[in-house]
Amino acid sequence: MGIFERFLSVWVGLGIVAGVLLGNLFPGLFQAMAAIEIAHVNLVVAVLIWVMIYPMMVQVDFASIRDVGKRPKGLFLTLTVNWLIKPFTMAGLGVLFFHHLFAPLVDPDSANEYIAGMILLGVAPCAAMVFIWSQLTKGDANYTLVQVSVNDLIMIFAFAPIAAFLLGATDITVPWQTLLLSVALYIVLPLAAGVMTRRTLTRQGGASRVGAFTARLKPWVMLGLVGTVVMLFGFQAETILTHPAVIGLIAIPLLIQTYGIFALAYAGARWLQLPHSIAAPACMIGTSNFFELAVAVAISLFGLHSGAALATVVGVLVEVPVMLSLVWFANRTRHWFA
Repeated sequence: MGIFERFLSVWVGLGIVAGVLLGNLFPGLFQAMAAIEIAHVNLVVAVLIWVMIYPMMVQVDFASIRDVGKRPKGLFLTLTVNWLIKPFTMAGLGVLFFHHLFAPLVDPDSANEYIAGMILLGVAPCAAMVFIWSQLTKGDANYTLVQVSVNDLIMIFAFAPIAAFLLGATDITVPWQTLLLSVALYIVLPLAAGVMTRRTLTRQGGASRVGAFTARLKPWVMLGLVGTVVMLFGFQAETILTHPAVIGLIAIPLLIQTYGIFALAYAGARWLQLPHSIAAPACMIGTSNFFELAVAVAISLFGLHSGAALATVVGVLVEVPVMLSLVWFANRTRHWFA
C-alpha cells in the first residue's frame, strides 16, 4: 500500500480540522467560493470531485462484464444489497430517527434535509474506494472489477429514479432537471472519460500502461479527497461549531446502517458459500457508499449550506474509519469461509 491508503483516516481527519478552522477564520472566502456555480452546480466542488473520481473510473473495465456469468453468486449478493435493500433501509432509518426518535431535537425542515442526505448516500453504491477495500482484504481484483463495472452501468439508469422515488416518498420535492444533470455530470461523464482513457492506454501498452497511469494519478486522488473534505467542512463550519450535537445525531443512523448492511451481506456470503476473496469485496461494495456522488448531488439539489449536504459530509466522516474496522473484521474472520 502507498502512503495514501495506509494513512487514509489521517488525511480525512486533517482535512476535517482544516476545513472547520478555515471556515471560521475566513468565512468570506468560502461564501465567495459558494457563489461560483452554474445551474445549482458549484464549480469548485465539481472540479475537486472530478479530480477524485476520474482516476478511479479509469480502473473500470467494461470489457470485464463478459465475465459476469463466472461465479455469479458474488455479483448476485452485491446487486441485491446495493439496489434492493440498502437504499430502502437507509430511508427507513432516516425517517425512524428524524421523524420520530429525534423529532423533539430537530426542526421538521432540517429533519427532512438530513433524511434527504442519507437517502442520497444509500442510493450511491461505492464505485471508487472499493478498490482499496478489496486490496486490503486480499480480494479477487478481477472479480471486484466485474462487480464495480456492473454496478456503475446500473447506476447510470437506476440512481435518479430510486433517489427520486425515495425522496418523494418522504415528502421531499425533487427537481428532476437538477438530479439528471448531476447524474450526467458525476456519473456518465467521468465514467465515459475513464473508459476512453483506459481504451487509449490499453492500445498503447496494455494493462501495465493503465496501471502506471493510475499510479501517477494517486496524488491527485488524495488532493481531490482532502480538498473536497476541506471545502465541505469549511462551508458547514458554523453549523458544526454552533450545533455539534447534530453531527452525532446524523452519525447514529449512518453507523447502524453501515454495520447492519455489512452483517446482512456477510451472513449472505456465508450462506452462499462464497470464497473469502469474493465474499469480502462483495460485502464491502454493498456496505460502502459513493460519497463523492452523494455529496455532489446533495449540493446541487439542496445547496452547500443545507442539512442534506451536511448529512453527506457526515457520511464521509463516518465511512473511512468504519470501513477500515470492517476490513479488520473481514481479515480476522477469513477462516469462516472455504
